[in-house]
Amino acid sequence: MIIDFHTHTFPDKIAAAAISKMSQAAHCRAYTTGTVNELKASMQDAGIDYSVILPVATNPLKVSPINDLSIEMTGRDGLIYFGCIHPDAPNWHKELGRIAAAGMKGIKIHPVYQATDIDDIRFLRILARAGELGLLVVMHAGDDIGFPGVVHCSPAMIRNALHQVGDIKLIAAHMGGWRNWQQTAELLADTKVFLDTSFSLASFEALDDGYYDESATKLLPAEDFCRMVRLFGSERIVFGTDSPWSEQKKSRDQLLCLPLSIEDQENIMYKNAKGLLGI
Repeated sequence: MIIDFHTHTFPDKIAAAAISKMSQAAHCRAYTTGTVNELKASMQDAGIDYSVILPVATNPLKVSPINDLSIEMTGRDGLIYFGCIHPDAPNWHKELGRIAAAGMKGIKIHPVYQATDIDDIRFLRILARAGELGLLVVMHAGDDIGFPGVVHCSPAMIRNALHQVGDIKLIAAHMGGWRNWQQTAELLADTKVFLDTSFSLASFEALDDGYYDESATKLLPAEDFCRMVRLFGSERIVFGTDSPWSEQKKSRDQLLCLPLSIEDQENIMYKNAKGLLGI
């Protein structure tokens, strides 16, 4: 079994335009046009049994409509939709309750897209309520390829937030903080935070527009990635690809080729996710 804990899709009518816009902003290749059907085809090609779809509300008015669609779609064809929330949504408390009542497993927040620090009171109250409801929280952590130099969720901020909200089930994407990996190792290893592997191993594929040189596309080398696995323990790491920004099959193969034990591979590829999702 393989569970991809970090994917994205868009409604068919806007998917191609949205992916093109984001790809140009990040100077990064997308491997699908972001539709549900293309994700399902990618899953079949990669032998992935379940994909968790993580919607992001870029403004407060989008929260309820996105959650309406996610509640309607979740559970079909191996697709597990999370809810979304925005720190400025006036109905944040009601929406979290609605997400939990619908049987959804968690929410996705994106401090960079939502221009709010993770330890800001607006996010702290969301994290605390999610913890009360038993919802998982997946959050973008570290830098963002589309917003160079903008960090609203550093490892230090995550640690501060955890200190204030207590025991919640938190998954910090991109191995705990994209391009903040040294700080992640220093500040989060002794917490209960889970990490997902998305967009963190080896390198990413840039557009052929001259924006990046080869060195700028490098991510965690295999030895550094494995060091993170040993430091946090494989029982706190879940496989994720960030599809469409990484190819699911290639991401799977990269991880399975690492010098990790069978137990570590199984924990990362599906066992931890099964436990978190109740599969």
